[in-house]
Amino acid sequence: MTKPELTAAAVQAELAAVADPGDAVHLRRFFKTGPGEYGAGDEFIGVRVPQTRKVAKRFAELPLAQIDLLLDSPVHEHRLAGLVILNGWMARAVSPRRRDIAAQERIVELYLAAVRRGRVNNWDLVDASAEYTLGPWFAERSRDPLFRLAARESLWERRVALLTTFHFIKAGDPATTVELCELLLPDRRDLIQKAVGWMLREIGKRVDQGTLLAFLDAHAADMGRTALSYATEHLSSEQRQHYRSLR
Repeated sequence: MTKPELTAAAVQAELAAVADPGDAVHLRRFFKTGPGEYGAGDEFIGVRVPQTRKVAKRFAELPLAQIDLLLDSPVHEHRLAGLVILNGWMARAVSPRRRDIAAQERIVELYLAAVRRGRVNNWDLVDASAEYTLGPWFAERSRDPLFRLAARESLWERRVALLTTFHFIKAGDPATTVELCELLLPDRRDLIQKAVGWMLREIGKRVDQGTLLAFLDAHAADMGRTALSYATEHLSSEQRQHYRSLR
């Protein structure tokens, strides 16, 4: 296959070639793009995730400036492709063979700038990128910027902060996740509730169930129903009933 031109426009053209207008209708409903919904106004051309990833793979060496152009596109699939490519840049920059700190910093700055201007603005975009692009960077540095993100009102900035810690959980480090979950407990928005419960569940499953149980002992009475349901999903029926009875 011919090597593609490494431009945002070329990525967009390849995505357009595999787009399905019927899928676009479904995706607009699925990602809640109606007035007043969390994805209000987002545009879809109808490219499913496996196809988007396949296109992104062909553009692994897309320059960061061109990725930034993709992230500023109004089209959801363009932004997802840009984030997937950016993940690849970070994976290469943190690899033991390359270990390029300057490149890592440029990638993180680009990503955080996109988050701040509202371009990583749906749950799938956050979940497909935060742990892979920010996680390796903050694993070895102060995590204060994550707490500043979580303290903001933006749904997406808060979810980015928490989902970044999935990288830490997978490395056996639940401490930052626990602190952020405590900070975000009062936020009853569904996508924050789900993220809090999901990350707590992963702590219990991947790191230490005792840490999860200690959190639930302290906070179950104050947790929203959704967060508590997600967090207790892998516990025994007796444990689930106990913690849900505390609400």
